Amino acid sequence: MPVDLVLKNAKICTSTEVFRAGLAIDGDRIARIAKEPNLPPASEEMNLSGLTVLPGLIDAHVHLRDQKLEYKEDFYTGTAAAANGGVTLVIDMPNNVPVTMDAKSLRERMSIASRRSIVNVAFYSAFPSRVREMRDIVQEGAKAFKLYMSEKIGGLDPDDEGTLVEAFREAANLNVPVSVHAEDRRLLKQALTQVREANRNDVNAYVSVHSTDAEVKAITRVMDLVKKSHACTHVCHVSSGKGMKTVESAKLAGLPVTCEVTPHHLLLSSRDLKDLGPVALTNPPLRSIEDMRSLWSSLRCGIVDILASDHAPHSRQEKEGPSFWNISPGIAGVEALLPLMLTQVSKGHLPLSTLVRITSERPAEIFRIANRGVLKEGNYADLVVVDLRKKWRIDSSIFQSKEKFSPFDGWQVKGKPVKTFVNGRLVMDEGEIVGEPGDGRIIR
Repeated sequence: MPVDLVLKNAKICTSTEVFRAGLAIDGDRIARIAKEPNLPPASEEMNLSGLTVLPGLIDAHVHLRDQKLEYKEDFYTGTAAAANGGVTLVIDMPNNVPVTMDAKSLRERMSIASRRSIVNVAFYSAFPSRVREMRDIVQEGAKAFKLYMSEKIGGLDPDDEGTLVEAFREAANLNVPVSVHAEDRRLLKQALTQVREANRNDVNAYVSVHSTDAEVKAITRVMDLVKKSHACTHVCHVSSGKGMKTVESAKLAGLPVTCEVTPHHLLLSSRDLKDLGPVALTNPPLRSIEDMRSLWSSLRCGIVDILASDHAPHSRQEKEGPSFWNISPGIAGVEALLPLMLTQVSKGHLPLSTLVRITSERPAEIFRIANRGVLKEGNYADLVVVDLRKKWRIDSSIFQSKEKFSPFDGWQVKGKPVKTFVNGRLVMDEGEIVGEPGDGRIIR
C-alpha cells in the first residue's frame, strides 16, 4: 500500500547532522526517511528542490489570549501565526481572563482550542488556591505549572514561602516541571514607589524598576525552592548576564534547572528600547549590549536549554499611553523567531544543528512531549520546510497574528519557512494558511 505523501529531493536536518534524503508521511506519522530509491510509493509526491526540512518548532512560551482577551489574539490567529513561523506546537501560558488555574478553567480552554487551532497546543496552569488540586489539573492535561514571582497570578501568593515549597514538592511528586517568571515582587514594588515619588515615567525609570537585581534575586530564591523540593524548574526569558550566571551555578550544583532565552533579548538592547519606544517594551525589559553578549555566550556553550518567543500580543491602543506605566509590555514574536535565528545561522553565529536542538528537541525533552521534536521514523510528522537562501524583510502588517507591529519591522533576514506540516497535514504554504481550525491537537 502506498503512503500518503513523499517529500523528495530534500535536506534533512537533525541536531547532529544534515543529509540529503526524502521523507515519507503516512497518516500523521513519519513512515520513512531514506534516499529516494528506498522511499515507498506514495499517493502524492512533493519535490522540495533541495530545500531543508527541520523538525517543527516547539515554542514553550506563548500567550494565545482568547476568551475575554480575544481582542488581542485568539486560538485561530495565534496558531496561524505559529504555523506561519514554522512552529508546530505551542505551550499556552495561564495569565488569561479567566486565569487558567484549576481543572475546570483548563478544560474550558482546551475545548475552545481544540476547535480553533491550526497547530498543536499544550497548556500551562497557574498554581491553584489549594495544592491538593494540582493532581486534578495534571490529570486534566496540564504539561507544567507557571509561577509569576512579580505578581500574584493564580491561587498562590509568590511571597508565601511555605506554600510555595509545598507546591513545588507536589509538582515533583507529579513529575511535571514548574516554569518561573523571575522578577522579585518586593524589589519591584520598592523601586516603583521610588520612581513614582520622583514623578518619573520615562523608559529609564521603567528599566530601573525591572532591574537585573530583581531578576537575580528571584532566580536565587527559586533555586532555594528547588533545593527544598527537587522539582524540575524552568526559568523563563533570562535577560541578563548575572541572571544567567545564577542559573549556571545552580546547574553546576546539580539542581534540576533549565532555562530559556528569547530572540528579542538576544538581538535587541536597551538602546533599541529607547529608539523604538513602546513597541519594544516587554518584561523583563531589553538589557545592555553587555548582557546581550553574555546571553549569546551562554547559548553557544550550552547553558541555555531552549529558545522561546514569549509571544505576547496586545492591541495598538494598549501600546500607546502618556507614560511607560500605561503601556502593556509584550512582543508578538512567534512568526519572527525562526527567520531571525536562521539569519544568525547564515551569519555564522549559531550552527543550524544547535538551533534545531534548542527549538525542537530540547523543549520536547523538558516538557515531556513524546514522539515530537525529532525527525525520526515513527514520530509525528510535525515539520517545517525552510529556504535557507531566501532574503526578505519582516513586515508585521502581513502577520497572521492580530498584532500588526513589531520591533523587528523592516529587518532584512535570510531564511524563511515556506511549508509547515502538522500531524502530517500541510497547514502553511508560502505564507498562506491552508490548514483548517482543528488540525492542531491538544497535547495532554
